Amino acid sequence: MDQPARLRVLVVDDEPPIVGLVRGYLEREGWTVLTASDGNDGLDVVRREQPDVVVLDLMLPGLDGVEVCRRIRTFSSAFVVMLTAKSEEIDKLVGLAVGADDYMTKPFSPRELVARIKAILRRARTSAPAAPGLDVDVARRIAQVDGQPVELTRTEFEILAALAREPGSVVDRPTLLASVWGPGYNDDHLVDVHVANLRRKLGDQPDHPRFVETVRGVGYRLATA
Repeated sequence: MDQPARLRVLVVDDEPPIVGLVRGYLEREGWTVLTASDGNDGLDVVRREQPDVVVLDLMLPGLDGVEVCRRIRTFSSAFVVMLTAKSEEIDKLVGLAVGADDYMTKPFSPRELVARIKAILRRARTSAPAAPGLDVDVARRIAQVDGQPVELTRTEFEILAALAREPGSVVDRPTLLASVWGPGYNDDHLVDVHVANLRRKLGDQPDHPRFVETVRGVGYRLATA
């Protein structure tokens, strides 16, 4: 019987002690760890090795983490966890807006990083119904609008799949956080930023969304006919 492929994680950081520490914790999970010390090298490794997860420092020599993430999103669906030494909300939101799936602020616990990666990897595996004009195949990870494929990040797809399980029913933000990111998350901004990106890619108009509706003060729902 074929053995399942080992998870491949790329760590892009220019601080060798952090890289070494993170590598040790990730390898204890049985994961294959790749490393790069600057933005350009990180992009080359993503193209060449096609990792499943990229742990990406925000402050890098050459290309910064935001630009690296932006470019990764043009050719890869790898999960991206962004590391930042800055605690300001805008830094986190900028990272998420260009396609990062999560963020952690330095200094951070390597155990918490492992837990975050595991949470990101917990995804629904069954097919789900969808609103008219929208086809969502969770097993094959395909979304189509009016028969045309839509390129989504993994996190955007999982939000869509969570909403598509019960079209017309409101899914509140805590439920989306638990479903997509795992228990223990309480950052509503994380949901709102990714939903905004999802809507844009689905072609939803902010004032008259065709697919993803906002229920003010609560969360979101997938529109029905």
